Amino acid sequence: MEKNNVIELKNRDLNKDPLTTLLRNGAQKLIQQATKSELQVLLETVSDRRTTDGHAGVVRNDYLSER
Repeated sequence: MEKNNVIELKNRDLNKDPLTTLLRNGAQKLIQQATKSELQVLLETVSDRRTTDGHAGVVRNDYLSER
């Protein structure tokens, strides 16, 4: 027996009212800020890790030049 309780939202892309747009943009900004903050905490906790050459062992992509 296969049970499916997924509700399909038809015409979801047509819902472009200003409040929904505002909420969606605000949520995206909050997620970006939270991710950036968590990444910063992670980088601070592993800042003492070094490669054999003395370079930082963990770096953020696109922030330092290639090795």
